[in-house]
Amino acid sequence: MQNTFAYFLDQLINGLTLGSIYGLIAIGYTMVYGIIGMINFAHGEIFMIGAFISIITFLILGLAGITWVPLALLIVLIAAMVFTSIYGWALERVAYRPLRGSPRLAALITAIGMSIFLQNYVQLLQSARNKPMQPVISGGVEVMRDGDYVVSLGFMQGIIIVLTIVLMVIFSLMIARTTLGRAQRACEQDRDMAALIGVNVDRTISLTFVIGATLASVAGMMFLLYYGVIDFFIGFLAGIKAFTAAVLGGIGSLPGAMLGGLLIGLIEAFWSGYFTVEYKDVAAFSILVLVLIFRPSGLLGKPDIEKV
Repeated sequence: MQNTFAYFLDQLINGLTLGSIYGLIAIGYTMVYGIIGMINFAHGEIFMIGAFISIITFLILGLAGITWVPLALLIVLIAAMVFTSIYGWALERVAYRPLRGSPRLAALITAIGMSIFLQNYVQLLQSARNKPMQPVISGGVEVMRDGDYVVSLGFMQGIIIVLTIVLMVIFSLMIARTTLGRAQRACEQDRDMAALIGVNVDRTISLTFVIGATLASVAGMMFLLYYGVIDFFIGFLAGIKAFTAAVLGGIGSLPGAMLGGLLIGLIEAFWSGYFTVEYKDVAAFSILVLVLIFRPSGLLGKPDIEKV
């Protein structure tokens, strides 16, 4: 049938773009869980705050007359990363550190409470109305043409995919080869023993929250640039999808988080393209259930061995 492969390729590009955003958010979930064994359900709201900081910074730059796109994007990226990392640090310091020795249920309830608090905090400051923004990066390159059907890779889509790959490589190398990465891996294996050999556990965990928040801010900025509209509730659904991606790929595994994000994005894109968009979430969560039935640790996760 005409346009069949072209349409498939179009949905593939859309799925990779969406999955890249999910993957960046999922890395924050998996890093925190890998070190302290807690699910930071407020991480989706950190992503949402990153998007709001981005749109506010764009507005300020517009009022200041800074219209050169590369400079504006750089300033917005730096502002989003700096301010969102402060939120990530404060979240760990206020909500999670006091409960580190408590039962996991207490930390889980606190995480959900912080998620609700941040949603309402942003709603009060920015109102519940949608915040639209004019496209900053437009255009693209033609990938293929099949009759009247044209498949193109938008410049914004290309930036999202490439930036995600670059960040994934950078943070993988950081965890594998730097002092901070070694401290994170030591805390992941045994926090008490890591403290005995001189690792500053509190600082390592705080920096992990900061790194996760930084990645979420990049995802928030890319979400704003790609979709052009945000509201105070975008963090909830994106956070659930990213958490699903982290579990699907194997919670605690950075490559697994990225793989899970890409799979969730592809499932949503292809289901929306070939079936009905109303049930795309059902399809994504159904795949998660099937994977967990046959591989409980996720696609790239390792079985959790209880220490005795």
